[in-house]
Amino acid sequence: MTVTSLMTADELYHLPNDGTRYELVRGELRKKMSPTGIAHGRIAARIIGSLMAHLEIHPIGEVYSNDVGFRVARNPDSVLAPDVAFVRKERVVDSTKFFEGAPDLAIEVVSPRDSYSDVEEKAADWLRAGARAVIIVDPTRKSARIDRASATSNVAEAISVDELLPGWRLPLAKLFA
Repeated sequence: MTVTSLMTADELYHLPNDGTRYELVRGELRKKMSPTGIAHGRIAARIIGSLMAHLEIHPIGEVYSNDVGFRVARNPDSVLAPDVAFVRKERVVDSTKFFEGAPDLAIEVVSPRDSYSDVEEKAADWLRAGARAVIIVDPTRKSARIDRASATSNVAEAISVDELLPGWRLPLAKLFA
């Protein structure tokens, strides 16, 4: 009988920085993909820039890049890192550790190396952990969709999640220009 030991979030946090990015999924250490291509980075940066501009005028929360880990489950632990995250002001904490819980909004930009099943699994994990919405952006198809616990909707012209970010809109034409 083989016994596999599961990693904890604290063990992940204390791994030596070898330049590799990891996520922890139900105790299993998963290597995140190597650096993404230019299109992926440009789209994530445009989303962050749009959110930052909106939050300067409407300071209702914080936006985070893909460097932030969110502990979304315990025993076994899961720590995920979306490409972009938004957390409402009342939930923001100042810590050097992982954020406890899911962001209110997780945004995943699909990379050409991502499998759709992995993206679907991650979106479901975010929603199970309490994210109120997950935006999946697919640069190859120049499309986006918004998953919520109650429904999934394809974005026709502009990304918006008024229940979290009233007044924020990011037109797909601008995102994929």
